[in-house]
Amino acid sequence: MVLDGQRKKADFFLIPAAERMIRINPNIISWIGLILAFVSGLLLYLSFEYRYLLIAGAAAVLLSGYFDALDGKVAKLAGKASSKGDYIDHVFDRYADVFMIGGVAVSAWCNPYIGLLALVGVLLTSYMGTQAQAIGAPRLYAGLLGRADRVVLSTVFPIVQFIMLSFGHPSLDVAGYSVSWLEIMMIWFAAVGNITAVQRGIITWKNLSGSSDK
Repeated sequence: MVLDGQRKKADFFLIPAAERMIRINPNIISWIGLILAFVSGLLLYLSFEYRYLLIAGAAAVLLSGYFDALDGKVAKLAGKASSKGDYIDHVFDRYADVFMIGGVAVSAWCNPYIGLLALVGVLLTSYMGTQAQAIGAPRLYAGLLGRADRVVLSTVFPIVQFIMLSFGHPSLDVAGYSVSWLEIMMIWFAAVGNITAVQRGIITWKNLSGSSDK
């Protein structure tokens, strides 16, 4: 999945809402998205004991991602886009990642070591994208696991976990190990997140090498 490159297609869902919210400070919308991310992480953490919270957690993840995309649209339409707003957006995005993914990482759904690797992969992916911009290279959204991908997967897998629980298959047996469906998502984040970080590092290095040759 590489959904970050398809952001323009989401305008159909964002612009009508952004036009209605044009008088609201974009930073307030950013705060709503961050609070929803915290709520989603808490719900997913508690969902091992109360499985219906899987659906509530998935909904909170989706809403958080929507508000995260909406703040930028409101800022542009209202002529309030600024470096400060962009900075806040990046900081809040990282906290949102930690809340959403961390909620699963420290829950009974997931091996804590896998959870730690997933968080490292996700945070490094984002760091490599913004660090490219910080040193004068183009901002990077390239790679196999962008933020939009993470939001979609973090919405889909709790629903899958809920459905499979309902059918009596809460986990998958892999080489003698029992792996929950949410843990499969975390393994994906751990593996593909770190691969994406390496991809972005290589792309940035090539961009910098190309610019120095001119």
